[in-house]
Amino acid sequence: MAASPKAGTLDVNKIRADFPILDVEVQPGVKLVYLDSGASSQKPVQVIEAMDRYYRHENSNIHRGVHTLAENATEAYEIARGKVAKFINAAKPREIVFTRNATEAVNLVAFSWGRANLKEGDLVVLTEMEHHANLVPWQMLAAEKGIRLEFIPVTEDGLLDMAALPDLLAQKPKLVGFTAMSNVLGTITPAAEIVRLAHEAGALALIDGAQSVPHMPTDVQALDVDFLVFSSHKMLGPTGLGVLYGKLALLEAMPPFLGGGDMIKRVELRSFTANEVPQKFEAGTPAIAEVIGLGAAVDYLNAVGMDAIAAHDHELTAYALERLEEVPGVRIFGPSADHKSSNASFTFEGAHPHDVAEILNRHGVATRAGHHCAMPLHNKFGIPSTTRASFYLYNTKQEIDQLVEALYKVKEIFG
Repeated sequence: MAASPKAGTLDVNKIRADFPILDVEVQPGVKLVYLDSGASSQKPVQVIEAMDRYYRHENSNIHRGVHTLAENATEAYEIARGKVAKFINAAKPREIVFTRNATEAVNLVAFSWGRANLKEGDLVVLTEMEHHANLVPWQMLAAEKGIRLEFIPVTEDGLLDMAALPDLLAQKPKLVGFTAMSNVLGTITPAAEIVRLAHEAGALALIDGAQSVPHMPTDVQALDVDFLVFSSHKMLGPTGLGVLYGKLALLEAMPPFLGGGDMIKRVELRSFTANEVPQKFEAGTPAIAEVIGLGAAVDYLNAVGMDAIAAHDHELTAYALERLEEVPGVRIFGPSADHKSSNASFTFEGAHPHDVAEILNRHGVATRAGHHCAMPLHNKFGIPSTTRASFYLYNTKQEIDQLVEALYKVKEIFG
């Protein structure tokens, strides 16, 4: 996970042809400029067709049936698990647990590992730039068990204040949880260094990779991270599906999170025996078609190349920052392009972020306005919300130019 990757060879026009939604006119004569991939990415036809093929030719429940459809569906589901494992270089497919989303994956760690291993007074270290998904589960656990929460500060230029980390680690935390890429600031955090320092202090490390995994190569073994969470829908896959990676020994020691079908090996009236990992954490009928769709998304990303995607995203981000700085009244949040990727969050003097986003939408430009599920971070900078433009492999510099042109329309309206 490194900033400023070398230039890649990404054929954007060829890629855009795989995304039918990019040809949509959001209103007559106004073609879509989609700059909201930080919230959810668009899906290529390869993913749509993979899910359609499952429903047309393999639709069945998995792991229990012995008929042909059930066996085919089970095979497709587990092949996709293997693809995801390889994508992040997990040691074994069993280290991949499918959840409803990245938020549920963090909750799984907090309420399975956390309840079993944390006691009153124990410390969990997070950061001030966390998404609510990596704040609220730990706050809930703190209310339940009396654990303590402390935070790595964010500097005025949007970086983690790494100078504050040694004092936090000296308090012997049990876990350090942090985002690899801020969904607001675009900041790429020094993930490998934080994991290493956490381990030296005797703590486990959890990475929220919801923003980073879709945009840059991720190697969990090289990072030596204990837990990693990310979302299918931000990496060209379907909604309703998240991924938890965990080191196998940790997952095996953790109690089940939810109870019901497929997470059990044996059930009696007053007791049960849990299944093996990963089924132990996949209670009930899973999102079968969605997992198969994610497998197709991984194939697509691998075919394009994660290094090329990272280079493209970085180039777009640098260009966007340069162009946005030209617009009078725009204030950009976060570090320079050398330390960020994939988004630009900003305010516009005299205009509410929601009004800015609405006017941009009239010109076909889809952005996101609000606190982006990071209210404490916005409070840190003394603002209630921002407008965010976020980029991915199918975006172009021309689309950023259209964003800037639309912002001048905002200036005309608000003076």
